[in-house]
Amino acid sequence: METHDAQPDYQVQDAEFRRLLGYPPSHEPDGRVRDLMAGARDWYARHGRPWTYHRRVELQSAGATLQLDGVEFPSARLLDHLRAHGAVGAVLVAVSAGAECETQARQLWQEGKPDEYFFLETYGSAVVEDLIARTSGRLCDAAGHDGLMAVPHYSPGYAGWDVAEQNRLFDLLTQGLGHPLPGPLQVLSSGMLNPKKSMLAVFGLAPVAAGRPAALATPCEGCSFSPCRYRRAPYRQHAALVSNRTLGQSEPGRATIRYTVNARALRKWAAERVHLIPQPDGTLAARFRFDGTTCSNQPLAFDYHLRLSGAGEQPVILEAACTPAPEDEGHSLTCSYLADGADHLRVIAAECPLQGQPLEAVFGWAREPAPAGCHCAAASRAHKWGLALEAIHFALSQARVPQPVA
Repeated sequence: METHDAQPDYQVQDAEFRRLLGYPPSHEPDGRVRDLMAGARDWYARHGRPWTYHRRVELQSAGATLQLDGVEFPSARLLDHLRAHGAVGAVLVAVSAGAECETQARQLWQEGKPDEYFFLETYGSAVVEDLIARTSGRLCDAAGHDGLMAVPHYSPGYAGWDVAEQNRLFDLLTQGLGHPLPGPLQVLSSGMLNPKKSMLAVFGLAPVAAGRPAALATPCEGCSFSPCRYRRAPYRQHAALVSNRTLGQSEPGRATIRYTVNARALRKWAAERVHLIPQPDGTLAARFRFDGTTCSNQPLAFDYHLRLSGAGEQPVILEAACTPAPEDEGHSLTCSYLADGADHLRVIAAECPLQGQPLEAVFGWAREPAPAGCHCAAASRAHKWGLALEAIHFALSQARVPQPVA
């Protein structure tokens, strides 16, 4: 099965454009910078010709050998990446912002307009990132009928996969073409792509039940290049903080309470992600911020809100709600949102687990480990609710709750 798309949807988020330009998340451009950003957007909207292509292939692995449709790829990191996510199949993907973008950028440089050149080049990179994100969503949607999900992509040039392997990957991709690619693309002997605002990638397909390990959920977490100013997540050499087993920490005097999150993570979350706000009526408002990533490595943030009967011994959950954080844009790039955004958010809003029960009921709530970064699957949403409830419970047990302001 292969899919050609010569007119794919794309929508570069302002936050992503700013990130690729090198600005910090809180920076709001103005003046000349804002005009240059708008100019790049406007030119590309009128003249850009993005395209995407993907094809499903067989994945075989034995020992230290990985083959895609019978072609061996020697990258141990790629093999480890696919195995870590439980991949049972793979999809070859090519996306491009189109040759027109590169041609215009070159013209701007020759005209002595380096600023315009830089902003259009960067916008082309942002288009490629967005196309990869949306392709991930489409793959998840299509594979969902087989009980599979797309796991984060990996590309030549990422940590542990030599960029020279672009040639081998491109040969495999083009040898199986039923029709020509939607736009021009070639690989130079160095492994660089032409047009350069393009990307080849391999997406693994894994059973939905296998979820996605929280460790190495984005390529950034597997890359040790510390000076990178485009980093989305810190380099992590070790396993995730969240465990798939009950670790058995108990509060003093509460031997029956067993958190599924390790103590170090609980302390960090209680300090940084949990906010407790006493209300004048004696109830307690609690909020937990979940920061994750989509299957395509785009950051997302959700807020989990509770209204508790108080901060006493066994507070009852009076109200519960989960919503995208006010500044979040990543949720709109998940596969379920791309399929039907309004319905996806309605499903999330309707789920209020353990409402009407004591907060401690979370420790008796049977839920399967599903640490995928997104909220597409019911098991993944339940997993995150469990994290939120445990973090709030821990924060209450450790914190001295402030008094409400009269």
